[in-house]
Amino acid sequence: MKKILSFAMAMLFAFSGTAFAAYDGPKLKFRVAHTTPPGNHITLAYEKFKELVEEKSDGKIKVQVFPNAILGSDRVVMESAQRGTIEMAVSSTPNMASFSPYYQVFDLPYITSPKYQENLYKAIDNGPLADYMKKISNEVGLEPIMWAEYGYRHFVSVKPIKKVSDLAGIKMRTTDSPIEIEVAKVLKMNPTPVAWGETYTALQQKTIDGEGNTFPHLYGAKHQEVLKYAITSAHNYGMQVMMANKKWWDSLDPKCQAVIKEAVKEALEYQRTVLYPENEKKARQGFIDAGIVITDLTDEDLAELRKLTQPVWDKFLPQLPPDLVKLVQDTQK
Repeated sequence: MKKILSFAMAMLFAFSGTAFAAYDGPKLKFRVAHTTPPGNHITLAYEKFKELVEEKSDGKIKVQVFPNAILGSDRVVMESAQRGTIEMAVSSTPNMASFSPYYQVFDLPYITSPKYQENLYKAIDNGPLADYMKKISNEVGLEPIMWAEYGYRHFVSVKPIKKVSDLAGIKMRTTDSPIEIEVAKVLKMNPTPVAWGETYTALQQKTIDGEGNTFPHLYGAKHQEVLKYAITSAHNYGMQVMMANKKWWDSLDPKCQAVIKEAVKEALEYQRTVLYPENEKKARQGFIDAGIVITDLTDEDLAELRKLTQPVWDKFLPQLPPDLVKLVQDTQK
């Protein structure tokens, strides 16, 4: 009888624990705006984030996602989050240079490599690099929430490019990042800053000849319809960082924040291990099927690119905090 009673009490505590673990925080509704096209691993990651937040809060927290530049370019939506017009926005790290020049550290050519990607994830999610970027963001009224994978950019063009020297003379679309613009210059291209949402039309109208971007981002936006050549330069790595208006974030109930953080962790894991690899493979094959000639650069080609872009480091390194540069470089070993 005592054993039965003990078992019943144990089950009661177990069920009580489960009930207590359920979300009992306040209701909340917030908006997230980003520029990524349908089907892209970034878009799918934020859809997963929405799903997880609503699931973990038992439907008490609602997330409204505005994809595909519906509310404007990276800069426009991030300015909206900064002002508090919307609660959260997403921007590629190069476009964050408009808010803090220190974000340019990620734009330095070849400062990171796929070989040490896991180290970078750990540092930007929870390590000292995350703390540093949080401080920088807070200074401009923003709170980093999710460092989604973007990927490595490659040069693509409507004009033939099969080797490094072919880049000379190309009218290359860039973001507003001064480093990205300088990379184009040292490679003898003609840098032309164009908002992402206008890039497809600019290619059609021959305002630009090419761009540097990830295959999945280009494929999701159907740029394979106008592009003809690509080289796997992997010259620059980017992330799609979801930022919240800091005042709004600080005002949230800790239980709301906890649900959002937990959803972020799971959505990132899903994106980085499942969505991104699948999307990368699909996009590359989609380029090939569309007739785009992809030239995989050799180690010698990549060494040449590193050498040619060294002047970019020489110019911008003095403008960046040495401790920040070191934090990023420390992930590459």
